[in-house]
Amino acid sequence: MATPAAHPATDLQALAKRHLWLHFSRMGAYDAGAEIPIIVRGEGCHVWDEHGKKYFDGLSALFCVNIGHGRQDVAQAGADQAAELGFFTNWSYAHPRAIELAARIAGLAPGDLNRVFFTSGGGESVESAIKLVRQFHKLNGKPNKTKIIAREVAYHGTSMGALAATGITNLRQPYEPLMPGGCHVPNTNLYRLPPGYGAENLAEAVEQRILFEGPDTVAAVIMEPVQNAGGCFTPPEGYFQRVREICDEHDVLFISDEVICSWGRLGTYFGAERFGYQPDIITTAKGLTSSYAPMGAVIASDRIMEPFLEGNTSFTHGFTWGGHPMCAAVAMANLDVFEDEGILENVRAHEGDFRAMLDSLRDIPIVGDVRGAGYFQAIELVKDRDTRESFNDAESESLLRGFLSSELFEKGLICRADDRGDPVIQLSPPLISGPEEFAEIESVLRPVLEAATKRMLA
Repeated sequence: MATPAAHPATDLQALAKRHLWLHFSRMGAYDAGAEIPIIVRGEGCHVWDEHGKKYFDGLSALFCVNIGHGRQDVAQAGADQAAELGFFTNWSYAHPRAIELAARIAGLAPGDLNRVFFTSGGGESVESAIKLVRQFHKLNGKPNKTKIIAREVAYHGTSMGALAATGITNLRQPYEPLMPGGCHVPNTNLYRLPPGYGAENLAEAVEQRILFEGPDTVAAVIMEPVQNAGGCFTPPEGYFQRVREICDEHDVLFISDEVICSWGRLGTYFGAERFGYQPDIITTAKGLTSSYAPMGAVIASDRIMEPFLEGNTSFTHGFTWGGHPMCAAVAMANLDVFEDEGILENVRAHEGDFRAMLDSLRDIPIVGDVRGAGYFQAIELVKDRDTRESFNDAESESLLRGFLSSELFEKGLICRADDRGDPVIQLSPPLISGPEEFAEIESVLRPVLEAATKRMLA
């Protein structure tokens, strides 16, 4: 391997195109001459690219920089920890920061979710939870309980286990055959209910699927409080409470996948609190450190831990960096910011302002639905608002990738124009945002959506 020469900053584009393999990206687009957006600095709700251009970060990077960019105090907590203990593993050992953080998370988590298993991120958390529920049932004498029930269009990660739960066809097909046992039921897209379902009976699909598979084969149900993929699907009244009842009836564990929905995104520490249900396991990451360091966790109930406390049993699973002391120190500093600066209170105080701004866009013909909770909202784009007719695949490609993504970015707004399901724009601003920031979002979003309407409906 050749030793790379030193390169000035002006070579970043060439170096990125030659060496950096971007995630979830069409690399051929950059070979055709398009620039790779290179973000070099962040402060508060804004970031700057290599050319000095300023953008409003309306996606909190990827639903995760919850306290905003540029918090040197939070970053310094990691540096201070490195001076004391840069790393030691949680494999048969412990260190103070992991212990303190586990206790702090347990104190914030709902009910008896008192056991914290650290990971390096969200996908690892989901993968860990899937393995955990399988081993739990085996230890309890039910080895056939292996299947996972998730919802259609839901995203739970891309590792082979998590991908079996993910309900997005084009993410699954390239890697088939997948881990067996992934089963899917309708999601809670109330704007497009499947035939035969209403808000009042959507949860019954879960029981129907459990009965179809055989209750003695189903290990767990996994659901996000607000489903990300498809565009911020919220639950109808009583939905999660009924899912909890169904799980209890059939000895099925309930995993609340809160990689996005925890740590203030919905105005509470955990999405389960927002919607009033008690899971057996919560998977989390992203906002735990506001992504100043990579960290995730599986938070399990005392009942889940019980069979692992007997004899020589262990959860035969782990990651080198799970519970990394620097990451744990950053997480502790991040949670200090939440408490000291009223981050949850800010979301609750201004959620209505955020939603009102988005609802004001309903006068634009292309805007079909606005939905979400907290600082996690989506706009579904339609061809015909009266009939709710969506755009076909070619039209969605033209709308989202041929116009909206580049136009919004060019005008200074980072958000997600997505078609995992029907075409949507998702917005998930830093939790420090308020009315002034919402006005800034609208100043870009309204004219671009109006231009998109003329382009698509002319």
